[in-house]
Amino acid sequence: MSSHPVNFKKDGFEGQRAIVIPKPILTRFCTENDAIKGAYITDIGYYPKAKFHRRERPAGADQNILIYCIDGRGTVNINSLTYDIAPGDFIIIPHSIKHSYETDESSPWTIYWCHFKGLQSDAIVEQIISKEQSYRYSVKFVDDRIDLFDKLYSFLEQGYSLENLTYVNLLLLQYLCSFAFRDRFYTIRPETHAEPAEKSILFMQSNLDKGLTLSELAASVNLSVSHYIFLFKKKTGFSPIDYFNHLKIQKACQYLQFTDLRIREIAFKIGIDDQFYFSRLFNRTMGFGPKEYRKSRSAVK
Repeated sequence: MSSHPVNFKKDGFEGQRAIVIPKPILTRFCTENDAIKGAYITDIGYYPKAKFHRRERPAGADQNILIYCIDGRGTVNINSLTYDIAPGDFIIIPHSIKHSYETDESSPWTIYWCHFKGLQSDAIVEQIISKEQSYRYSVKFVDDRIDLFDKLYSFLEQGYSLENLTYVNLLLLQYLCSFAFRDRFYTIRPETHAEPAEKSILFMQSNLDKGLTLSELAASVNLSVSHYIFLFKKKTGFSPIDYFNHLKIQKACQYLQFTDLRIREIAFKIGIDDQFYFSRLFNRTMGFGPKEYRKSRSAVK
């Protein structure tokens, strides 16, 4: 918990984006997955003109942290070393290292950030730092790097299937390489996907405010309910309703962090009329209740 609480909640998202992957999902699909356990995302976000943004961790974080500034200014302190951050700078913070950071009051920074874990990610962080024995470096602005971040984020918005998380975290390596090997950075253009499960997920995303039934979900991709359930579970590892609920709770987390909406108002916004059912669903998904989540995220990362 930060020693500098931050109230970063206005009447809307104001462009802020953040996803915190539930710990049970990380345990199930990341920490024991040989393909990605070496480097996987735990949190990711984008804060434009993040006024009052500050964080202090005397014992460090459990994850490595990458902060990339594209506008404004800020200050980062790592192990008593102070770095002034300007547009084009990125800062890499290893896990378990004492640090603090804060935006500039007169020119608040706009940052892309992510938290990530794993032995491979530790090695990448060490390699970045060892190049010039610094935690701060500069990179030329490249649209493709931002496209990579947007791709990471947009795929995480599609939920937590094994296939999706594996893809995202393999893509994470390319994103990290765009900083570690900035002179060699190139991009691979995204492919277009049109499988029924993926179409269904897009349909879910655009209808998070509704309580869709299995029949309605199946009809959206022109499949029978039984065939739809079979294909969806084969593709994602989850039933369609469980997956839909994951997306709803992901959106609820954003409302909790970035707005002052009441719990029942948030439940209504994601298509749940019963506040108590919403709280139980949130607890089952995230491992703790919505009030606890809001309190834990009151100091913005």
